[in-house]
Amino acid sequence: MIKYSKQRELILNTVKENRVHPTADFVYNKLKEENPGLSLGTVYRNLNLLAEEGIIQKIRIPNGPDRFDGEVKEHPHMTCTCCGKVIDLPLTCMEDMRQLDEEILKKTGHQVNSLQTAFTGVCGACRASKN
Repeated sequence: MIKYSKQRELILNTVKENRVHPTADFVYNKLKEENPGLSLGTVYRNLNLLAEEGIIQKIRIPNGPDRFDGEVKEHPHMTCTCCGKVIDLPLTCMEDMRQLDEEILKKTGHQVNSLQTAFTGVCGACRASKN
């Protein structure tokens, strides 16, 4: 269990309240004006600590900054290749995908501890604007 700090609570609440899957820069910019003593380094450290503790989820984006999600239940994400938005995908197949863990363990001896599924594509808003 991690020790309480006011800055950590502000950072956590910002992630949970902003369903855009914010970056560390987003969180920092959102909090900086009302918290002038807050540093970008503090935001990065706390986001990573919260993710390590399983309180939030860290989403690694290839060729982009990590994003953070207040929803820790395993679920897939899609990154729009047009606008860069990271979107939750409401798929029910995640439980089926957990069977891969068992198959990987049987075939390789490697134990999978977590599963992150990421898709890339074009979001509905970008598709609509192209038509």
